[in-house]
Amino acid sequence: MTANSLIEKAKLASGDINRAGTSLKNQALERLAALLEANAAEILAANEQDLEHGAANGLAIGLQDRLRLTTERIASLASAVREIIALADPVGEIVSGRTLHNGLKISQVRVPFGVIGMIYEARPNVTIDIAALAIKSGNALVLRGGSAAEKTNAVLIRLVRRALDDFGISPDVIQSVDEFGRDGAKAIMMARGLVDVLIPRGSANLIKTVVEESKVPVIETGDGIVHIYVDESADLDKAIPIIINSKTQRPSVCNSLETLLVHKDVASELLPKLNEALLSEDVVVHADETASGLMSGATMAQESDWATEYLALELSVRVVDGIDQALDHIARYSTKHTESILTEDLGTAERFLAEVDAAVVMVNSSTRFTDGGEFGFGAEVGISTQKLHARGPMGLSVLTSTKWLVRGNGQVRG
Repeated sequence: MTANSLIEKAKLASGDINRAGTSLKNQALERLAALLEANAAEILAANEQDLEHGAANGLAIGLQDRLRLTTERIASLASAVREIIALADPVGEIVSGRTLHNGLKISQVRVPFGVIGMIYEARPNVTIDIAALAIKSGNALVLRGGSAAEKTNAVLIRLVRRALDDFGISPDVIQSVDEFGRDGAKAIMMARGLVDVLIPRGSANLIKTVVEESKVPVIETGDGIVHIYVDESADLDKAIPIIINSKTQRPSVCNSLETLLVHKDVASELLPKLNEALLSEDVVVHADETASGLMSGATMAQESDWATEYLALELSVRVVDGIDQALDHIARYSTKHTESILTEDLGTAERFLAEVDAAVVMVNSSTRFTDGGEFGFGAEVGISTQKLHARGPMGLSVLTSTKWLVRGNGQVRG
């Protein structure tokens, strides 16, 4: 058995999931949710082995957090699967349609891609999220989940295949090439004609490698150098909880805050209070010269800090002259993921929304809300920072293409 032969199996099975109706797909998904709950102990045991292996081999703390599953996280995965069940099936949805002057009836409808490839790191939750979304959208799936989560993913993929098989859908719809290591990832990237679209999710280096080397079309997810700008009109009582939540609620994920920009007119009032809150959460602060004078214990920020996605309890802080300088800073360092402004001035808010180039732009909100589940998608494939058909949190509809259906009654073109 080779990685290519597994990819070919997924291609052959893609017709099976494509033909499955909404009811059958939903039954398989409900079975998957139940299997996750019933097999939580086995999942956690496999995950503990992966965590021990990761810690012994120097896996970064942030990646260990992404790798870790708990009883609560498994319950959340099952809940996300059920939320996907409740969503409308995108397959067959009419996007547009009309009757031409010659009587031809044309309609554009959503159809599955066919086979989706996914290359990702240390994120077993992604295994279930993408599997559930692929099943609901009628796609087959080839996964390379990385060595860090290999044992956990093996259990999860077995449960997905069992759920499909229990309802007469070929389990070959879901394939993993983890056993082939990097060669498995390379096989997906080279499988043009078998894999219809490839989605990388992980480190900036992983995504860069896939984008540059893949022969398969890629939907690019990106890292998150995420900013909050505190305007001079901001409600500072709201600002501190928003900043703390954005940085500390789960610092290892791509929508967590990495750089805080503060208007010079509110810096002396905000930053000392904020510093106390950050210290209580063990956040290491890298501050510019002005901010460091207002934040005891802060280290002096270097140029590299503004371009760093920490994915940890670290935060860069800069005091700016106003909205123009804040926008310039964001334009220079943003990875176009999520940017937020805290302001009570409607004109400033609207300018920020209009001028910031990012997948998600927010006003008076924690950046942690950039999430498929929070946006009502049930789960997400990832967060796209590109500008093609997918941008921001990617849900069901992103996993479909369209085709045109033309219905005639003997028309010929003159």
